[in-house]
Amino acid sequence: MTQAHAERAHALLSASGADRWINCPPSARLTENIPDTRSEYANEGTAAHELSELILRRRITPCNSKERLRLDKAVSQFQKSNSYYGFEMNDAVADYVEIVEERFMAAKARTADAIVLLEERLDLTEWVPDAFGTGDVILIADGVLEIIDLKYGKGVPVSAIDNPQIRLYALGAWHAYGFLYDIQEIHMTIVQPRLDSVSTDIMSIDELLAWAETTVKPAATLAYAGEGEYLSGSHCKWCKVKATCRARADANMEAISHEFQDPALMTLEEVGSILHIAEQLKAWAKDVEDYAFEQAKAGHSVQGWKLVEGRSNRAIIDKDIARKTFEAATIELDKYLKPRELLGIGELEKQIGKKELSGLIGDLIFKPPGKPVLVPEIDKRPELNSVEQDFAGEDFG
Repeated sequence: MTQAHAERAHALLSASGADRWINCPPSARLTENIPDTRSEYANEGTAAHELSELILRRRITPCNSKERLRLDKAVSQFQKSNSYYGFEMNDAVADYVEIVEERFMAAKARTADAIVLLEERLDLTEWVPDAFGTGDVILIADGVLEIIDLKYGKGVPVSAIDNPQIRLYALGAWHAYGFLYDIQEIHMTIVQPRLDSVSTDIMSIDELLAWAETTVKPAATLAYAGEGEYLSGSHCKWCKVKATCRARADANMEAISHEFQDPALMTLEEVGSILHIAEQLKAWAKDVEDYAFEQAKAGHSVQGWKLVEGRSNRAIIDKDIARKTFEAATIELDKYLKPRELLGIGELEKQIGKKELSGLIGDLIFKPPGKPVLVPEIDKRPELNSVEQDFAGEDFG
């Protein structure tokens, strides 16, 4: 068994943080001594990776009867003892494993002796000082190397397209095995099962190496030395100092002071630019607010602000006693009890299982059109012709 997922160290210039240190090199040293904080979501993701590794080792890697028995017991023990395991994780991991198996079968169809590697440690030091990563799945067959990465979270969609993390994994895999195999093409796939998302980016090895030399190496050199310019952007989302970074503050304050041309009313072009500014301002304001709240909770004074008790809703301490009291008072049931209702579809999938639910009442489930929303042009969803045409008869109240 490989090193436990949760125990793996993170390099200063980790692959997972590549989007940040490539775009804002000095942020690496700036945040170097700030402790990492693991959320419940991160722990849940770690558990999903552990389970998927066990199942994949059992299903697609060569192993003798003793090893198969050990893996079967390990899966059973995980399912019994891991607090994050449940119907949703079981289904999500099963979907991910199925996709990996399909890709492996496709690789074997090209090359009978296709190679599969799981949780492989990857050396990235050819391009990034002291850096390494871990490839969830590596497939090598007939000139093609494929990296497959599991993203268990469902809060933020993650695409393989132009993704620096998975590109670095691909570089590490090519560096480890390129001298053994004639690899000409790189396939990089991210599977996000709880969002039903599978995305793949394809590059020639020459294109990948050119990106490494022109983009990664210069940025890594600056980042390792603590040099370069601070730059705010979408990469700030995962930065440890995103709330107090002065470069981000300056960029947002500059956006606030946006000067408009005459006449008195803004044009639609100006409105469009303001919407982009508003999005980044909302994210920044939320980060600053969360930071100030945590500092106040820790006993630090935030000038002009104070912690107070928030509003709360009244609650019944013991509902069983309350129910018996109502019964004794012969109060009609419908005056204190809600009728039983079906759980929501998401909760039903957790309790029954996604595939089982579809088999039982799949023909009764429908997805109505979503309410129209305004998004940047780069969003992949098709543009509506008009609200009147595309949502005729729908109630948006």
